[in-house]
Amino acid sequence: MVGEDSKSTKGSGPKTIPITSPLYLHPSDNPSLNVTQIIFDGNNYDLWAEAVKNGLDAKNKLAFIEGKVKKPVNFDDEESVEAVAWRSCNAMIRAWLRNVIDPKLHASISFSQPVSEIWRELADRYAAGNAPHVHQLKTELNECKQGGDSIVEY
Repeated sequence: MVGEDSKSTKGSGPKTIPITSPLYLHPSDNPSLNVTQIIFDGNNYDLWAEAVKNGLDAKNKLAFIEGKVKKPVNFDDEESVEAVAWRSCNAMIRAWLRNVIDPKLHASISFSQPVSEIWRELADRYAAGNAPHVHQLKTELNECKQGGDSIVEY
């Protein structure tokens, strides 16, 4: 049933998730998978975030952390294929994120919410802006002085 049309209606056969959909979980996807070898330790957010995005993009799950795959309106409907698939994918991605975050940080991150909110919370808390670095570089440039040296010596 993989790859069948997901627009089946009631009574016309089972409804499935197409393999090209972000809601599709491959049989090899499992909660113990590491989407990157880089472990987030609280200090390496930018490097880690890029590696996680790359890993999720390869799994066609990047749209979940970007918030593009919304929680279905019929989220609690146990008969809705999309709702069941969304819950499964969200739980799988939460597990994948937990696997690549230092266990010391787990208590400070709520893993019970949608992954897009977890991702936004991590970015808000740990993403370093360039403003402090730019300020530091400008300060160093302003303090640069030739003094009495010739240009060649300087």
